[in-house]
Amino acid sequence: MDTRLIAFDRLLKIMDDLREKCPWDQKQTFETLRTLTIEETYELADAITKNDLHSIEGELGDLFLHLVFYCKLGSEIQSFTVESVLNAICEKLIYRHPHIYSDVQVTSEEEVKSNWEKLKLKAGKKSVLEGVPLSLPALVKAMRIQEKVKGVGFDWDNKNQVWDKVQEELLELKEAEDLGNINDIESEFGDVLFSLINYARFIGINPENALEKTNQKFISRFEKMEILIQDASKDITSMKLEEMDLYWNEAKQFDKKNNL
Repeated sequence: MDTRLIAFDRLLKIMDDLREKCPWDQKQTFETLRTLTIEETYELADAITKNDLHSIEGELGDLFLHLVFYCKLGSEIQSFTVESVLNAICEKLIYRHPHIYSDVQVTSEEEVKSNWEKLKLKAGKKSVLEGVPLSLPALVKAMRIQEKVKGVGFDWDNKNQVWDKVQEELLELKEAEDLGNINDIESEFGDVLFSLINYARFIGINPENALEKTNQKFISRFEKMEILIQDASKDITSMKLEEMDLYWNEAKQFDKKNNL
């Protein structure tokens, strides 16, 4: 027997045991698991950002458990089972990959994505954007929106056009700021972010990953600065910005020397 199937069967049997015998597992519902699943997903995202393969393995196991748990709950109310869930995704993948399972010919990744969106519309979707979750973080949502509409050809021709749009939005933000209407400023700022995310897409950068790496770099550098200030027997809360900048630059130079 395939060792993958043996491992999956083992997890299913453990889930049955936990649901039957463990007081905590017995009390769980779709609603109580929801926030825990979100947390586990973010923990996986953190591990991926850090390129910690051992942690990625562990977090994937946690998510597998959650998915099996949801299937168990569904089977208890006779709504769906692990079999129906897996068969449904298999059928969807086969349907949406006609270049693999049929005679459709494609020559690029972009054609695959375009066919995917068109097939979803044929399957009853009213809008290309219907599948974008409302609860996605705004930056990730903007990226998904842009990828979705690109699938039906609604996109810029090249990155230079997008960069021009970034410059245009920056000017409009400055104009709104000069006029002082906070609602207009917020709107124009959003347009700047949206256009920058578009540009990131055109130059092959995932803006969410890029921003998170910058966040981590700032945290690491700021904590180094705090240590340097403490070593100098100074209190950061009583220091002026100019003095803190000296320690900030020292921490920055340390990172550069160590390729951090």
